[in-house]
Amino acid sequence: MLETDTHYIERCLDGHPDDFRYLVRRYQAVLLAHLAGKLGSRDDAEEAAQESLVRAYFKIDTLKKPESFFPWLLGIADRVAKEQQRKRQIQRQREVVRSLSEESPSPELSQDYALEAAVAQLPDAYKQVILLRYYGDHSCNQIASRLDMPLGTVTKMLSRAYAMLRDSLQQGHAVKEEV
Repeated sequence: MLETDTHYIERCLDGHPDDFRYLVRRYQAVLLAHLAGKLGSRDDAEEAAQESLVRAYFKIDTLKKPESFFPWLLGIADRVAKEQQRKRQIQRQREVVRSLSEESPSPELSQDYALEAAVAQLPDAYKQVILLRYYGDHSCNQIASRLDMPLGTVTKMLSRAYAMLRDSLQQGHAVKEEV
């Protein structure tokens, strides 16, 4: 039987904190893909994913709707990513001040992360469906159940998300060719 997020959250709250590892296993790859698109670096994404999961673990008692664990976790991850980006920006500014004669290289998204960057730009509802489907390896039925949506809505959202990703990646490719 596939245990739900709610089951593991309730177990954690009932004095079984080790059960949080099941939630980590379920969402770690999804979270990593989400953050890689935002941060443009696998190392940064791994660091942010770990920090997000640690924060979720220590704040799980503040989760009002256990069935909304995944969107709640993405919200934590987004805040962690913003914090990392701010820290990195401050570090870059300090480096520029230290060595005025040298230009610090601008961080560019590696080609490996073009898809993740495009996914990161999707509206939240589409992003959740794509992340669960392709990075979380969930079936459409599982996604429908997890997000409490009709199956037809999930498949339609996937279709629209594909179109948005295709357009985004083609535009990114066209820009690279012009440069």
